[in-house]
Amino acid sequence: MSSTSSEKIFNLKSTTTEITVSSSNEGAASLWAHFVDSFRPNEVYLANVRSTTYSDGYDMEAAAKRTAQSPLSRCLKGRHLQMIAIGGSIGTGLFINSGKALSNGGPASLLIAFGVIGIMLYTVVHALGELAVLFPVAGSFSTYSARFIDPAWGFAMGWNYAMQWLVVFPLELVAASITLHYWQVNINNAVWIAIFWTLIVGINFVGVKGYGEAEFVFSLVKIVSVIGFIILGIVLVCGGGPVRGYIGGKYWADPGAFNHGFKGLCSVFVTAAFAFSGTELVGLAAAETANPRKALPSAIKQVFWRITLFYIIALSLVGLLVPYNSPQLLDAKSPVDAAASPFVISIQNAGIAGLPSVFNVVILISVLSVGNSSVYGCSRTLASLGDMGLAPKQLAYIDKSGRPLVGIVVTSIFGLIAFVSASPKETDVFNWLLALSGLSSIFTWASVCLAHILFRRAWKLQGHSLDELAFKSQPGVIGSAMGFILNLVILASQFWVAVWPRGKQPTAEAFFQSFLAAPVVLACFVGYKVWQKTKFVKPSDADLVSGRREVDTPALIEDLNAEREALRHRHLVYRVYKYWC
Repeated sequence: MSSTSSEKIFNLKSTTTEITVSSSNEGAASLWAHFVDSFRPNEVYLANVRSTTYSDGYDMEAAAKRTAQSPLSRCLKGRHLQMIAIGGSIGTGLFINSGKALSNGGPASLLIAFGVIGIMLYTVVHALGELAVLFPVAGSFSTYSARFIDPAWGFAMGWNYAMQWLVVFPLELVAASITLHYWQVNINNAVWIAIFWTLIVGINFVGVKGYGEAEFVFSLVKIVSVIGFIILGIVLVCGGGPVRGYIGGKYWADPGAFNHGFKGLCSVFVTAAFAFSGTELVGLAAAETANPRKALPSAIKQVFWRITLFYIIALSLVGLLVPYNSPQLLDAKSPVDAAASPFVISIQNAGIAGLPSVFNVVILISVLSVGNSSVYGCSRTLASLGDMGLAPKQLAYIDKSGRPLVGIVVTSIFGLIAFVSASPKETDVFNWLLALSGLSSIFTWASVCLAHILFRRAWKLQGHSLDELAFKSQPGVIGSAMGFILNLVILASQFWVAVWPRGKQPTAEAFFQSFLAAPVVLACFVGYKVWQKTKFVKPSDADLVSGRREVDTPALIEDLNAEREALRHRHLVYRVYKYWC
């Protein structure tokens, strides 16, 4: 080969290499530019900001329009919603705090309290489902409170809900780090908290799709584990364990079904409410769902199965396998100590080697799942409060990827409180954090029921029929009224326990640690109402237009009739399944 030919080949290779390197560099630069650009403000968000005025009084019409037009990403699918509905609240409340509830009230109180909360939640989620399918707007229940009850109550409910998740996030981080103590890992808690904080914040910065996929996997693990525990529990109760033999109901006889009487039962209600918190996240996720009319009804109905299967059956077996006076239940070193989990204790007592470690892994995953939901729930609530003009407008920042960026950052920063676990005052700090969040869900659920009742009244007064609703609450207005009353009864019972605590002298500290959320909510409501001079919404004036994705009523009614007609021709078993699921 001639030297000239060699030079040509060499030059060709060099040119190709340069082009390849150049293309690679341009590709990397393009990806980096796209990544950076995704954090820039969304155009719809910018338009909303320009239209936001912070003058005297509250502009309800403008607030409704902004929440309806929120540029949050809409990429959650039906499978995501179903897993959020089934496994969204299975975490610390069920796996760890149920041990405290069992110790305080006994197995019968555990079942009664969780059963009552479960029945009440059945009415709440159906009321929320009806509203969320019709109005899949940002902020969900806080938006409905402002639209159908009073903007001041929407302000109180929005900050109440945001505060709940702000508190739960650091609690779950600490719970996750404490869970690792089971394996006697000799590493400072702060290291694990930093790792878990980075993981959860990273998932949420990916966007709503990252949250949805993570929750899908987390919830799947939790569901399989609870079903496995139920099967194992039945075997152990019937005498199939390697150590104890037949157990049956002997712990209901000795030490007994109840502990501390009626007051013990009342003390379990708040624990049960905390355990079920997160159920309402399905309604919050409606604003980021591609087709809420198709996906949301099925997810809402799944709550019935979660209540009956994952809570009532699992806790029935826990009450049969672990006596309420078990020393292990009383030895918790922290409000979030996984060592006091009655699920792990029941497996340890059965003498099954290795399985407690497996279940501890499940608890760790569950705790991280609830922490993940905390960032999601709080960031979306803060963004909607900014949209409605009920919080600084900076919180409403939505980037080009549909992420409520400032809300995620604020929630993430608040999660750093978890590092207080290195302090000797850890227990005091977390008792007060729990006091802030303990009753928050009760106020949220009561507001959903009341908003649904007032919505139905407005719907009728403004000339609409129930045939126009794509999804109707199965228990209807009567169910919402019952749910509202049950929430008030639970609040009253908790007030009684707070004023006259079981086995203690009444003190201001004991009262506020049990009932702190109530005066905080009332202060927010009264303060905002006096400041902005808001008025209660008249049903005849309520906004029933903003945020409705489907406004072609004749076409909607035709589609619904066609779906019902097709269902009538299916097998009875399938029709029953579709009714409940």
